[in-house]
Amino acid sequence: MSALLEVRGISKTFDGFRAINDLSFAINAVELRAVIGPNGAGKTTFMDIVTGKTRPDTGEVLWGEESRSLLKLSEAQIARAGIGRKFQRPTVFEDQSVAANLTMALRAARGPFAVLRWRPTAASKARVAELAAEVGLSEALERRAGDLSHGQKQWLEIGMLLASDPRLLLVDEPAAGMTLAEREQTTTLLCRLAESRAVVVVEHDMDFVRRLNCRVTVLHQGSVLAEGSLDHVTRNPDVIDVYLGR
Repeated sequence: MSALLEVRGISKTFDGFRAINDLSFAINAVELRAVIGPNGAGKTTFMDIVTGKTRPDTGEVLWGEESRSLLKLSEAQIARAGIGRKFQRPTVFEDQSVAANLTMALRAARGPFAVLRWRPTAASKARVAELAAEVGLSEALERRAGDLSHGQKQWLEIGMLLASDPRLLLVDEPAAGMTLAEREQTTTLLCRLAESRAVVVVEHDMDFVRRLNCRVTVLHQGSVLAEGSLDHVTRNPDVIDVYLGR
């Protein structure tokens, strides 16, 4: 299987600090992957580079079956190419309903010029209902987003990302601040989404990573330190030394 996303030998230095150091790894088209590592390991910078927020000093970031370079594209072009990113803090329109948030995301997914002429249709309303169902918010469509629990806001933001039908979802610490029940529902949601696309979860919480039951990439000082199942990487002496032993 050819990789959907391939990072080849990327490095990035900020004010003398090497955040990413000759990093190479690949994500398949249909896969759930967890990326873990201590603070300063390069997890956020990796996501910034893939989404076009930061440019690497060296290396390549290749996307899709044609191995298209993402380094020539803007953040908006990368999003339109099929990469969605969910930040740790949910960013939803708090004063709008869940339905309105999903409708706005659907509208934004149409492209900058089509947005101006866009009007809700029966098909778009059906799609909003479908997105709400996918993230477990069918019963909350008319609720104000600001009244949702922390976990529900996270699901709403994932639903908004799904409006553009991304092929790769980058999700930053989804379990942070969630109740146990919300964490379980989030695990189920991410596993289900990864049945039809690539989902990369950057996470600190080892219990949550274990629940995901997926391939794990451990970053340290901007490079891949270990890769494999969670059991495999947590037995690695280097991983124990730099990450788990703390």
